[in-house]
Amino acid sequence: MALRLSTRAAFASGVKRLSSRSMATAASASNLSSQFQQSINRDASLPNPDPSDDSPSTTLTAQHLKHMVATYARPSVVFVKGKGSYLWDLENRKYLDFTAGIAVNGLGHSDPALALLIADQASTLMHTSNLYFNPWTGALSELLVQKTLESGAMHDASSVFVCNSGSEANEAAIKFSRKVGKAIDPTGSKYELVSFQGSFHGRTMGSLSATPNPKYQEPFSPMVPGFKYGTYNDIGAINDLVTESTCGVIVEPIQGEGGVNVATDEFLIALAKRCREVGAVLIYDEIQCGLSRTGSLWAHSHLPKAAHPDIITSAKALGNGFPIGAVITNSLVSDKIKVGDHGTTYGGNPMACRIAHHVVERLANATLQEEVLAKGRMLREGFEQLRQQFPDLIGEIRGRGLILGVQLTQDPSPIIKAARERGLLVITCGTNTLRFVPPLTVSDDEIRTGLHILSDAIKSTQ
Repeated sequence: MALRLSTRAAFASGVKRLSSRSMATAASASNLSSQFQQSINRDASLPNPDPSDDSPSTTLTAQHLKHMVATYARPSVVFVKGKGSYLWDLENRKYLDFTAGIAVNGLGHSDPALALLIADQASTLMHTSNLYFNPWTGALSELLVQKTLESGAMHDASSVFVCNSGSEANEAAIKFSRKVGKAIDPTGSKYELVSFQGSFHGRTMGSLSATPNPKYQEPFSPMVPGFKYGTYNDIGAINDLVTESTCGVIVEPIQGEGGVNVATDEFLIALAKRCREVGAVLIYDEIQCGLSRTGSLWAHSHLPKAAHPDIITSAKALGNGFPIGAVITNSLVSDKIKVGDHGTTYGGNPMACRIAHHVVERLANATLQEEVLAKGRMLREGFEQLRQQFPDLIGEIRGRGLILGVQLTQDPSPIIKAARERGLLVITCGTNTLRFVPPLTVSDDEIRTGLHILSDAIKSTQ
């Protein structure tokens, strides 16, 4: 921090000296444009200006990009350290992180207890493959079932398949649904899978086929056959959408990438009823909205048993940054899966499972969940105040707990950049929506700080 302050002080002092006596001479000699002078003044006034073209961060990213497949567009900020709700970049600038690694770091960055646990397990045993038992795969599976039942969610949860990511979890759920369909109808005609517009289920070919977004699908078409797409929250269309040919339905109780869209209870109840009528597997994708992000362990915990799923898919917060995914099933599904039907080399490794076991125990804590609800209310109240301040910009505020979306009437990119350059990280989703998924451990003071920075960022773009 001292280095950061001294560097800024030296820079500001240098700019001041130039501006007082020799700026005119220097500008004339160097033929500096007024635009460049404005850039200098702007960077001096911002706490966290994006790295300049000659910065260590930009130099490093330019070097690395030569050897990286260009799958992402991102600023040149290079993060090297995290602690709690904060990140620091290569130039030692500090950022309040309201993204939590896209809803991954539920316990914040570099949690001390997790760091000790990881060091201990790394020096004990990291991997054996699924050819053998280890102490932690079964322990995690048992804990997930136990905590799910205790939470009031999925009342008949019984078994778990552990994998490495959300896409893999959804891929397994799709395969399991197909297997159930073949068990019900050996002719193979019960194979269709239903998902919904606005959903995001992953990047592998099966999970991508369940993600009806042309931006993601068209470069890799044709998709896996047998997928149908419905309209989220459209109860009237369910009977025609889910038929005797349907083997599985996958739905997010709260769509994250799609815009923080919340499924109505009535929609999920009707969808579950129809799945039972035709013998289709009901999959709740809670990869982003699960693990206490809504203030309960699973986002569907409040629903009646008749609306509980046959499968829950989980990942993201499950490992707090370490790759792991899980598929929680009931006996309707697990009884149909036989040895050799599915597998994974890394999935269920002792390192990932011990980490997840610790994370689940902490995220299932009732006190933490109550705090998530209180912090969610505080954040929402702050957004409501911003909506009153910027009525032409801010529309609907959606979500529950600490997965919230703020709908804008314009492209949020300038606000995202302005917030980042003032020390706040925020991401988008859907169409013109700001998404807020901070660590579940974020403090009240950090929420107030984030709201203040967001307000300043919005003002700077208006």
